[in-house]
Amino acid sequence: MIASVESALASLEVYLTLHTPIAVLPVLALLACLVWLDSFKLVAARHLLLLIGVGGLATVAAYFVNAFVFDFFPHGFVAFSRYVSPFIEELLKSLAIIVLIRYHRIGLLVDAAIAGFAVGTGFALLENLFHLGIRTEPLLLIQVIRGFGTAIMHGGATAAFALTAIAILERYPTAGVMAFLPAYLLAAVLHSTFNHLLIHPPSAVALMTVVFPAVFVVIFRFSERRLRGWMESGLAAKMQMLSAFQSGNFLATPAGEYLRTLRTRFDGEVLADMLCYIRLHAELSLRAQGILMMRETGWGELPQDPDTRQRLSELKHLARAIGTTGLLALHPLLMAKVDIRWQVALLGGSQRTIPRNSRRTERLR
Repeated sequence: MIASVESALASLEVYLTLHTPIAVLPVLALLACLVWLDSFKLVAARHLLLLIGVGGLATVAAYFVNAFVFDFFPHGFVAFSRYVSPFIEELLKSLAIIVLIRYHRIGLLVDAAIAGFAVGTGFALLENLFHLGIRTEPLLLIQVIRGFGTAIMHGGATAAFALTAIAILERYPTAGVMAFLPAYLLAAVLHSTFNHLLIHPPSAVALMTVVFPAVFVVIFRFSERRLRGWMESGLAAKMQMLSAFQSGNFLATPAGEYLRTLRTRFDGEVLADMLCYIRLHAELSLRAQGILMMRETGWGELPQDPDTRQRLSELKHLARAIGTTGLLALHPLLMAKVDIRWQVALLGGSQRTIPRNSRRTERLR
């Protein structure tokens, strides 16, 4: 009994040395920098902590899956760490990102990078602490490699997965699940490449501490410039569109002329739904832009009013009534550089669908 207590205390003492901050602080510092760079505060602090926790759960799952698969792998640990475990671990880490993207909780490169890096951070923190605890004589050099190399690699690889998936879906909105395959392969290859470079640890650490942060800064700046461009250019265009609706002249505008050309493909009821959808899209998009502007300037957000909730519910209903083909036909009119479904999520839209035809004619007046 005394021996077991002494052993536990000895294990605990390992975490009270310089090894622990070196193993965990670098990746946390980089995550904090990414959050600081996000001037629109797209990822809430509570969501960030949740993603870190999910990454820790992925570490536990990876431990058991790796142990199970390794029993059937005949080529030794080095080959396993280079060619098998990267694919297992990146698959487990990417599951949370896939869920977020499928439910439109990630819509931009900025929040994709932060969410992906947060999941990778959680994975790396638990993994590094585990390896620190099981070593009888922990070496400071090992913790430097793990803290400045392995940890940042885990965050960077998962962030690369999220960034690639979002970029593919922006270019090919109908790609669906297939958008995740190249993203997954990229993350696994990055992970595998790092494990290959561990034969020369300084090169691996330099790659993670210099190249990855620089790439993320460039991506952040590009994505934020694009988001600001959407906010600035879209504001005037949507105001003009809503003014045309209010004056009853929308069908005389170029957008209205385009909608007239769809009469041969869709019946009158669907075209009426399309008109409602275009107007609601513009109204909600303006509100989403307002929220982002308030976040950037440091103002708090206004509470969601009942009218916004009603409009979100109606938009969801109209999307179902119009169908996928109809929404694709409307895409040129929506100026949707930012996914409307992500905008709806930003506004808090998760309400139930309202009854059919309840306010359709009212919106056309």
